[in-house]
Amino acid sequence: MAQVKVTAAEGISQEEIDMILAKEAAAYESRGKRLGELNLELAGDEIVVHSSPVSDITRVRRITGYLSNQNNFNDAKRSELRDRAKHCSCS
Repeated sequence: MAQVKVTAAEGISQEEIDMILAKEAAAYESRGKRLGELNLELAGDEIVVHSSPVSDITRVRRITGYLSNQNNFNDAKRSELRDRAKHCSCS
């Protein structure tokens, strides 16, 4: 199974976590998505499940006319990105 960020309240056993994780991952997979985060809370005797998918959003940057993901930049492009002036329109 892919990396899933799991947080669980104290009092939830590892067996319960594994069972819920498998069930949620299968539910996401049946919808063509991947489970990215699972948060388990206790509400009395019940376990409340909050889950979210993996985000498919990627950040694309333009450096000197080269449009790509930052991890595809060579050393010169990474240096140019690092040396850029940051502007803020904060009031």
